[in-house]
Amino acid sequence: MTKPMGGIPAEFRAGEDGTLHVAGRSAASLVADAGGTPLFVYDLAMVAARIARFRGAFPGVSLHYAVKANSYAPLLAAIAKQVDGLDVASAGEMRQAIGRAEHISFAGPGKTDAELEAAIGAGVTLNLESEGEAERALTAAGRLGVRPKLAVRVNPDFEIRGSGMRMGGGARPFGVDAERVPALVRRIIDAGAEWHGFHIFAGSQALSAEALIEAQRATVVLAGELAEAIGVTPPLVNLGGGFGIPYFHGEQPLDLEAVGAELAETLAQRPPILRHSAFAIELGRWLVGEAGVYLTRIVDRKVSHGKTFLVTDGGMHHQLAASGNFGQLVRRNYPVAIATRFGSEPEEEATIVGCLCTPLDRLGDDVMTPKAQVGDLVAVFLAGAYGLSASPQAFLGHAPALERAVSGGS
Repeated sequence: MTKPMGGIPAEFRAGEDGTLHVAGRSAASLVADAGGTPLFVYDLAMVAARIARFRGAFPGVSLHYAVKANSYAPLLAAIAKQVDGLDVASAGEMRQAIGRAEHISFAGPGKTDAELEAAIGAGVTLNLESEGEAERALTAAGRLGVRPKLAVRVNPDFEIRGSGMRMGGGARPFGVDAERVPALVRRIIDAGAEWHGFHIFAGSQALSAEALIEAQRATVVLAGELAEAIGVTPPLVNLGGGFGIPYFHGEQPLDLEAVGAELAETLAQRPPILRHSAFAIELGRWLVGEAGVYLTRIVDRKVSHGKTFLVTDGGMHHQLAASGNFGQLVRRNYPVAIATRFGSEPEEEATIVGCLCTPLDRLGDDVMTPKAQVGDLVAVFLAGAYGLSASPQAFLGHAPALERAVSGGS
């Protein structure tokens, strides 16, 4: 039975040759220039448009890029010029971010002593995940003779309703439980560190404007209560992000402007102790997810028990999320297409699989496509975030995917 797919972003169209064009260039030419498939292509103009849209909807709110969404160096370099800060989650990401942005923050549980010392030495703000991490950071700063920049990641008592990945509320490995935050911040200030404020992240991949509005209101209230308990204004309140994109059939895009309008009202009425605080939103997926396409070539076409399989040279070792093995409880199809027949009408039901020896390696399950042959290119959309960076690239020893960042005419 044919299974539905999510919608293809409107920026992707067929060229006059009837094939998929990305940033004004055909998929085939992009593959030829890159040297083959599998290939991730990121449209820089689409990312810039998302950033501009955010700026219009959230005036006065800083924009930080969550590097974990996609750390491909040319893409990161382009984004860093357009945002106000970079948020990293490892020493590797930190090394990529150093020198690209004035404000860099480092979050994530399990930071090693070496990572803490490297961050402090580089002037990176540490978003502390526990009291123990705070003590290790202060000790590292003492060894270096440096005044560290320390913020506290707060585990709030709430989460974003309907979010795809819940990062707050209840027992979590992330952040410090809200009721313990005031004592920790006082310890940081008394130790002579630069306290840089709060990082409050309640969830991710939310498409409901109402749920995000509710969570942001609660976040501002919580930040005010914590600041009152501490008796000091936080320099920065990072409101987290959580803005989702519509991967699957029936999902609707987030009403960004509605979220921005309500946040403006919330900030206008914020508690007096937050009057001089700066506010930031940290986004990854929403900025880059829709701008990416994964191109892979069909190397075999076969029929088994009446079912057509299109076998590609790519797969879940590059696109774990599209295979359904990255957070999906019930597998659903990402939007896929035959890139070299993008302007053609669907003719047959086919299952698109990768080259790995596992039944989990499916890029499109029982989807309607034009009749494709060996040599045709398959495009998997919404591949700009948590694609290559979140996939088991070493699995079965296949070659890594290629990557390219392109803009119109490049």
